[in-house]
Amino acid sequence: MSETPDPEVVELASKVFDLARTGDAAALAAYVDAGVPANLTNDRGDTLVMLAAYHGHAAAVTALLERGADADRANDRGQTPLAGAVFKGEDAVVHALLAGGANPESGTPSALDTARMFGKTELLELFTTR
Repeated sequence: MSETPDPEVVELASKVFDLARTGDAAALAAYVDAGVPANLTNDRGDTLVMLAAYHGHAAAVTALLERGADADRANDRGQTPLAGAVFKGEDAVVHALLAGGANPESGTPSALDTARMFGKTELLELFTTR
């Protein structure tokens, strides 16, 4: 028994995912405050935080985390927002995620493993001194 999704709901979700990709922190905050789930995920398991983090938007990440988004929620491939930010070299996002409670050891590969793979010694020091 499969329900066809409401086209208006699909359109709204697409808009919110685009806001995460473009980093519109104020609009994301307004949508979540109005009832959009902070941990809304797409068909690959990417959350709004994952999309904002991967695209380098620290303010959007912070806004979502302040509204209850899970900093460590992995996508369908086991990747976390923190590991994605390490991979992309988004230091401001890394700091925003850590401030929001992200665990460098979560996910596969973890942010810690990703930092090791790419020789990011400053992040390794940051992760191991927490």
